[in-house]
Amino acid sequence: MKSPDKSTSYKPTTLIILDGWGISEKTDNNAIYHAKKPNWDRLWEKNPHTLIHGSGSEVGLPANQMGNSEVGHLNLGAGRVVNQELTRIDKAIEDGSFFENRALVNAIDQAITNNKAVHIMGLLSTGGVHSHKSQIKAALTLAIQRGAKKIYLHAFLDGRDTPPKSASPWLAEIDALFAEHKHPGRIASIIGRFFALDRDNRWERIQTAYELMTQGKSAFQAASAVEGLDAAYQRDETDEFVQATSISPAGEDAVCVESGDTMIFMNFRADRARQISQAFAEPEFANFTIKDRPKLGVYISLTEYKKSLETAIAFPATRMKNVFGEYISNQGLQQLRISETEKYAHVTFFFNGGEERAFEGEERILIESPKVKTYDLQPEMSAAELTDKLVDAIASGKFDTIICNYANPDMVGHTGNLNACIKAIETIDTCLARVHEAITAAGGELLITADHGNAEKMRDD
Repeated sequence: MKSPDKSTSYKPTTLIILDGWGISEKTDNNAIYHAKKPNWDRLWEKNPHTLIHGSGSEVGLPANQMGNSEVGHLNLGAGRVVNQELTRIDKAIEDGSFFENRALVNAIDQAITNNKAVHIMGLLSTGGVHSHKSQIKAALTLAIQRGAKKIYLHAFLDGRDTPPKSASPWLAEIDALFAEHKHPGRIASIIGRFFALDRDNRWERIQTAYELMTQGKSAFQAASAVEGLDAAYQRDETDEFVQATSISPAGEDAVCVESGDTMIFMNFRADRARQISQAFAEPEFANFTIKDRPKLGVYISLTEYKKSLETAIAFPATRMKNVFGEYISNQGLQQLRISETEKYAHVTFFFNGGEERAFEGEERILIESPKVKTYDLQPEMSAAELTDKLVDAIASGKFDTIICNYANPDMVGHTGNLNACIKAIETIDTCLARVHEAITAAGGELLITADHGNAEKMRDD
């Protein structure tokens, strides 16, 4: 391992990851096609380029499963195909080992022994990005098979990685599962992922979800989850934005998480699972005031969300060796990771193969994402400020390699607002010109890629 020479001025190799920038021959609802992007077009025309796959088996997902930001960054950072948690857990369900998982079995059995409830929460979705409904159903089935009497699902609704109004049949499936087993368990609450799965330190959103589950505090009540969702649709809410709704059949009180209960979080992706997990399981949590915080018997996460969280883990991570950041560090080279808040975990945690820590010689710069409800309200996001810092880093001569993520195509693409996403793409195009100019002046190399697609398909066919 060579020792870095602090007096050396480096000519950085810079990798730009355009999050959600896909290529499609279809032009309808294609923000990238419709945007005016002369700088991108010039770079594409005058430099070597190719197309890569960002979904399915090429990135370690089941065949035909769409890619996402986490998967893309894991594969980019690893430099190899990385089998994903979705596939790993699905295989465990198929071969039966899921139903013998010691962490899950012990958590459920502890609740049974102490006559306490088993609460299961997670994103009820077929998106396969953060979770999958088949895995949630498997967890409910396991709790039923173990003999738990009090089983409750707190359903977070998607509408972001799935069609905006798609949750109703999945809620009905959960009701049918309990009915099939003649079990009194039920869905206890529904709420959109906008609240429960925030990752941008909007703690008031997490507080809304937390108080729904622990206090029964809700904007609305309904006799069944399907009825609650129908009412949300009448209010013009899509799944992602469904307000806190407590589900209480006639004559029954709202279900609340109590001390001694078991809580199982069925999301397998870490970034949007961390904040709500901190509210439940972080010993010194102080991001909002909690009155009478229930002391859970067990809090179990499907995968590892954050090392500082004191939780049981059903499927611990398997460490990847010699990922890009580790390799660069072992050569004694200097590296920078830079992004705005929404994708910070991707250029750090995920790009490093699930390692929270920075490698020796790795520096990080975080640019705050704008505090708006949805990013179509500010499609530029913080790209200009990010580019300012990136250009400064390139010119500094301090880094051998720089990894930068631009979040706009993905985050604005998720809103479904075509005009806003066109503006987002045009913003990125302006930024690319500045980055290219800085790289040229520094005598460095510029690589531009994407992690997965989004902005090229703003509406389902």
